[in-house]
Amino acid sequence: MMTALLILHGLLAVALLGAVTHQALAATIKRGELRTRSFFARFRATDAAAYSNAVAVLFVAVVAMGAVLYPRYRFVVRPMLQTMDLRGANGAFEIKEHFSAIGLLMLPAYWASWRQPLATQYDVARVSLTWIIMFIVWWNFVVGQVLVAIKGLFP
Repeated sequence: MMTALLILHGLLAVALLGAVTHQALAATIKRGELRTRSFFARFRATDAAAYSNAVAVLFVAVVAMGAVLYPRYRFVVRPMLQTMDLRGANGAFEIKEHFSAIGLLMLPAYWASWRQPLATQYDVARVSLTWIIMFIVWWNFVVGQVLVAIKGLFP
């Protein structure tokens, strides 16, 4: 059962990773900067605001699924990391926990900044919040994947 939950957690995380990365990059490139039909012009043609609800819902879902899996980490994985003297891995997961909490606290501001109609005075806040959320998601994803594979990396 825990393996299935871990796989679901990973799949939701991949969906979140794709949505927030696409949104952050699309929101950063200005529409007038690219006049050709290049890859980046087509990339920017997407509506970055359309991702806000999906990012918010997926972020909450991934964190909630992580909370369900957390006792298993605390009682099985963390003692193994301590026994193997992998303080860096354990510390990275501690940072992951803190980033998740910070992201949850930032989520209402992020979501409100993307509400329609988009107010131009919030452009900088909107892009900044999106990039911060994206950084949190990438950090959490990479750390989570390393911790899932750590037994294979350090036999």
